[in-house]
Amino acid sequence: MFYHIGIENNLDGRSLAWALDHPGCFIYAETADLALAGIPEAIAEYGDWVASRNEGKSWVDSNDIELVLDGTWDIYRIDAEFELVAEGYEVNAWYRHDWKPLTADEIERGLRILAWTRADLLDAIYGLEPAQLAARYPGERWSIEGILKHVGGAEWWYLDRLGLAFPKVDLSGEAFLRLELSRARLNEVLPNLVKSRQVVGMDGEFWSPRKLLRRLVWHERDHIQHIRRLVMR
Repeated sequence: MFYHIGIENNLDGRSLAWALDHPGCFIYAETADLALAGIPEAIAEYGDWVASRNEGKSWVDSNDIELVLDGTWDIYRIDAEFELVAEGYEVNAWYRHDWKPLTADEIERGLRILAWTRADLLDAIYGLEPAQLAARYPGERWSIEGILKHVGGAEWWYLDRLGLAFPKVDLSGEAFLRLELSRARLNEVLPNLVKSRQVVGMDGEFWSPRKLLRRLVWHERDHIQHIRRLVMR
């Protein structure tokens, strides 16, 4: 089974390997080579995750995995004049694969995956009291409540890259309402992107419906892992 892989370097000092045909399937490693070596295991784990939420059925075949490297991207930063700088807007990966329009099946699966990740997110915080949600952790930028607000705000931001977000003034400051509002908007607009060839340049970075879905699912799954680590403290 062939899997198209993208490598993204310099993401918080690490490398990230994406299984580009499967939103939410990724792995971090210290180097690009280690990320590439680890992606088959990540694919197998992802397939098990899909099956566990889909009545034991998975659309991910982890037998005889063959990797096709679609591209390697080194993250860089730019200023308002699009000049390279040490600190500025972070330009993330754009692959040839991101040009491909999403099919109806891919969007249907994407919506199911996003429903599963949202269930995982809520499960990760189940039973936590308000004081636990608001607690601060040494060395951490946010509390768990802050992470929830960030996830909802990032979802709005991703939609905004394609001009699909509602006005920012309507983005609630309350964590759970923010999550609800941004997800409702996503569920509304994503089905309309079937076969869309829209590609937008925003702040020096390319965006498409496929990249939108790729980063949406990655971001939520990444922060679910983050929250679980904090809860385990």
